[in-house]
Amino acid sequence: MKCVVNGQERELEDGVSVEGLIELMGMGDAVCAVEVEKKLVPKRERASCVLCDGPRVEIVTLIGGG
Repeated sequence: MKCVVNGQERELEDGVSVEGLIELMGMGDAVCAVEVEKKLVPKRERASCVLCDGPRVEIVTLIGGG
């Protein structure tokens, strides 16, 4: 299936969850926020939120600085 992640089109396996996408992106240990079609996905729902063909996903990580 196709998906747009942070503005870039990606090809993913059918049935991948938001949590699975985060792992595929190498961000499993990162503190991040995820939106699917402009709707925030709470951390507790990431494993059960299965992506369908064509969604727009934004993954934002926290960066410290000063």
